[in-house]
Amino acid sequence: MQSLQNQNLYLPTGLKSQQDILFENGLIKEIKSNSANVNPQSGYIFPGFIDLQIYGAAGKLFSAEPSLDSIRIIEDQLLRQGTTGFLICLATNTPQVFNQCIAVIKEYRKQARNCLGLHLEGPFINPEKRGAHVKEYIRKASLEEIKALLDFGDGTIKMMTLAPELQDDEVIQYLLDNEVVVSLGHSSATFEEATKAYNQGVQTTTHLFNAMSPLQHRAPGIPTAVFNHPTAMASIIADGLHVDFEVVNVAAKVMKERLFLITDAVTECSSGPYQHVAVNGKFVMPDGTLSGSAMTMLQSVKNCVSHCGISLSDAIDMATYYPAKLIKKEKETGQLSAGAQANFVVLNQQMDIEQVFYKGEEIKR
Repeated sequence: MQSLQNQNLYLPTGLKSQQDILFENGLIKEIKSNSANVNPQSGYIFPGFIDLQIYGAAGKLFSAEPSLDSIRIIEDQLLRQGTTGFLICLATNTPQVFNQCIAVIKEYRKQARNCLGLHLEGPFINPEKRGAHVKEYIRKASLEEIKALLDFGDGTIKMMTLAPELQDDEVIQYLLDNEVVVSLGHSSATFEEATKAYNQGVQTTTHLFNAMSPLQHRAPGIPTAVFNHPTAMASIIADGLHVDFEVVNVAAKVMKERLFLITDAVTECSSGPYQHVAVNGKFVMPDGTLSGSAMTMLQSVKNCVSHCGISLSDAIDMATYYPAKLIKKEKETGQLSAGAQANFVVLNQQMDIEQVFYKGEEIKR
């Protein structure tokens, strides 16, 4: 039995001091109070972060280099940064690239650690809101294509971003029936169209405010639809560049536990259709179009606290428990509780990472 003693833990009920966390065989066995004096040097222990939309790390953009080595390198880098669960994301691309990436994840899944599967962002989006996505690859889905895609994916496709106003209801229903999380995004849907999609079962929204119909006083758009809906969730990029920090603040106040963090992070790439260039803390395409972020999940949490008026406890939930709940893994990850995986991040008082544990094993940093 391993343990970390007399710690400040972020539990589902909030911050608790003077706690021992005991873990064995990859699982948290017990969390209990410690009556010893508080260690003034002790930092904090968070659950491991969960990022449901990231394209690459450590110089490896997965769609440009779909290989076993690439996903291993991405996993290693993200683990060192405290991300103990992620979906590797593919932007709109050719069927050949999608199939190559899916084939790699299918082969790798028995070895996989923190890679939970694939998030396909496109190609079934609206070209009017394509952002950095390649227009030539965007198309409407057919039910036959979706069936073939999921058959080939064999359970590796966990999430899909699409524009519901351009897709047939039977396509969306088939994805939902096959336990794919459907996210409304890169869409010009009206308030009514977005509300219909959420009522049909579409669970979430991709990078709120970016690449979607805006909130206007005479045309409420997607943001108002997700604000008003009782269950629909949304991801948001809290880098201050994709969304102003004050807007993140407002969204968090309105949506509460329905809003979660993603990095939407990419890495520099000079090959293929997505050639991301680092410029002043962000990534752009060669034509200057804003693409992915340069964020980590920890920096997202820090930004929420420092710039968005969000409490640390809520920001941690946005980076851990809420995304875990969306993908129905909240009992095994995303929180510190007995029976959950021993995935957690140890930070010092300055909120810098000192240790990362994944299934009870410390990750070398």
